[in-house]
Amino acid sequence: MTSEFKPLEQGALNWEKGGGLLPAIVQDANTEQVLMLGYMNADSLKKTQETGLVTFYSRSRKTLWTKGETSGNTLKLISLDTDCDQDTILARATPKGPTCHEGTTSCFGDKGPQGLGFLSQLENLIIERKTADSESSYTAKLLQGPLHKAAQKVGEEGVEVALAATSETDDGLVYESADLIYHLIVLLAAKDVKLADVIRELKNRHK
Repeated sequence: MTSEFKPLEQGALNWEKGGGLLPAIVQDANTEQVLMLGYMNADSLKKTQETGLVTFYSRSRKTLWTKGETSGNTLKLISLDTDCDQDTILARATPKGPTCHEGTTSCFGDKGPQGLGFLSQLENLIIERKTADSESSYTAKLLQGPLHKAAQKVGEEGVEVALAATSETDDGLVYESADLIYHLIVLLAAKDVKLADVIRELKNRHK
């Protein structure tokens, strides 16, 4: 649970419209990928907010169930919001393992996050390379080597981007930009700094 978490007020929600149940959409707090849809009643919402783990109401079993209580694939709550009609809940969470019982990241398929959300997935893959064999992984070699080497690569790629912008095609600029972003994420990972920290700083500049 983050310090920015604000609990929902039960009385403000339109429970009557759904007969005491509200659909609850779960979204990955980092990649923004939609993970699943469940239903909450007042008790499951209360438990979600108290425990920090997303908890639903099972319409078939007529009981509360915390996601991952048997599989271990929990959903750690980050924030809760409602739509404009106060009859749908949006839960942003950090998943532990696959969300779907079929073993996929999302109950809506396993394509992975789309758009900018892919950067978060890439970041996770890069972080995993910290313990990989440096002889078989370029990323692991950078992460396990001297910090100045990773920093140097960011500088080199930055120059390549600038040159591509002035003397190459748009495709060339895209290619070099991809190299720069990748190496920047590697450098951040080497320093144990998350992309979320950079995004937070950007957001603070535009408040």
